[in-house]
Amino acid sequence: MKATMVTAPGETEVLDVPTPTVGPNDALVKMRACGICGSDSLYIAMGGIPPRQGCQPLGHEPAGEIVEIGSAVTGIAVGDHVVINPLAAPSGFIGNGGPGGALAEYLLIEEAVRGKSLEVVPDHIPFEVAALNEPMAVARHAVNQCAPAPGDRVVVFGAGPIGLGATMAFRSLGVAHIVVVDLIPSRLDKALKVGADAVINTANEDLTARLIELHGPGESMFPGKADTDIYLDAAGVPAVISAAIGAAKTGARLGIVAVHKEPVSVDFLSVMSNEITIVGSMAYPDEIFEVTADIVANWEKYAEIVSHTIPFDDVDEALRLATTPGAADKVVVTFN
Repeated sequence: MKATMVTAPGETEVLDVPTPTVGPNDALVKMRACGICGSDSLYIAMGGIPPRQGCQPLGHEPAGEIVEIGSAVTGIAVGDHVVINPLAAPSGFIGNGGPGGALAEYLLIEEAVRGKSLEVVPDHIPFEVAALNEPMAVARHAVNQCAPAPGDRVVVFGAGPIGLGATMAFRSLGVAHIVVVDLIPSRLDKALKVGADAVINTANEDLTARLIELHGPGESMFPGKADTDIYLDAAGVPAVISAAIGAAKTGARLGIVAVHKEPVSVDFLSVMSNEITIVGSMAYPDEIFEVTADIVANWEKYAEIVSHTIPFDDVDEALRLATTPGAADKVVVTFN
């Protein structure tokens, strides 16, 4: 079979590799779609994650079809459409330094257990939408870390895939009002389509003033705060942290799911005096299939996240597009 590999720093190749052999507890999935993540560009730049530098398989946002199951596997059948938990592979994370990657024609699911390593989705869900399951689990975990309550007023910074996924996660959990902040009008249009109540373009709008207009004034020992309960950073820009803390009322929560590649200055006087809670979020300890039902129920909204679908024959172009800043929102590779 053909598989996409990181072969050197900054370089990838599609190589011929052996098709995996299915053991009694395993399942073989024919890949039908795989999203490309920002972390893939990091792995490519690094030349792979040790000890697989120079030979790391790529792809950790998979959706596909079961084509073979081991004799001891129950709960799934040949022909089932599935989404996969990349972190559940016993021999190493799929597409994240382990021996298998989903940007390949086939993917072996070791210890195939429904609800743990994979989950079945209805046949009518487009594979390119099903492939959003993994990044949407990242977004769902970030939302869960913020501990939203039904009456909360929320701001999501960044209308990329994770920000849009977080918007839908907040909506599914019943928060009262969601504002999405970005600089790109087309992304803000998508945010409204997937469930945001309002958007703010900080290129030409004052964030705090607009939040006070939308959410009302918030209680604080300092004037000029917004009555916003939760701020979620899905943008990864230092100015977002300053803006959120500057607008935050007493008792507000700030969640960080975006990757900040450099240290960020924090106004701890405001954090202290307003008793702001800052919480980080990484991956999806429990949410990988928690989000699946919402994707199935609202797949047409989730489809708004996908900006480009590119066939596996052109995977090099897909990787180039996905790793070029500003060129695409969400690239999904599709397979015949």
